[in-house]
Amino acid sequence: MASKKFPTTVYAEMTPNPATMKFVVDRKLVSGLHQLDFQNLKEAQVCAPLAAELFNFPFVVGVFISGEIVSVTKDESLGWEMIVMQLREYIREWLVDHEFAVEEDKISHLSEFTAVADQEGNTEVSIEKLIEAKDISPSEFDEQIGELLSEYVRPAVEQDGGAIDFVGFKDGVVYVQLRGACAGCPSSTETLKGGIESLLTSKIESVSEVVAIA
Repeated sequence: MASKKFPTTVYAEMTPNPATMKFVVDRKLVSGLHQLDFQNLKEAQVCAPLAAELFNFPFVVGVFISGEIVSVTKDESLGWEMIVMQLREYIREWLVDHEFAVEEDKISHLSEFTAVADQEGNTEVSIEKLIEAKDISPSEFDEQIGELLSEYVRPAVEQDGGAIDFVGFKDGVVYVQLRGACAGCPSSTETLKGGIESLLTSKIESVSEVVAIA
């Protein structure tokens, strides 16, 4: 008996980050507000079989999945003109054969995996670790900052194949973490200062600066 197929269309788009290509799919890859950023095969194997398959390509160094988007970050060994069509078709064919790109019941296991990985010397740092390192406590402005980022910044960032997480607010500084295509993007400083910082300082008098924590 032939296995069920799931007709799927995929197209590729450049992002502001020259190392990252965004692939847009005509169906949901992950539901709700999940934004999954994988830096290696072991992370992807926790809950994202599509991401795990993509890490089998030797030039892939990062995979980000959100909504209908999968963003792939490559190393410098090959130019996109040599691999983008191959990747697009590979993603399409994989999705035709698989209903789910992410095992959502296993997403919660990612935090457990990261905690173990950190003890083993992994350089990835969770938001909790960032808050601890900066000695950031909850503030009266957190909710307002979060709402502004969600309403005005997150949609634009997602269109570029990335994500922004609010880390915390302390002494006039809003700390954020950039993921996906936004991490390491040459234009991220301009986006932070010219866009996000201008927005927040104009809306909240107590905000003086926005800083991205790597």
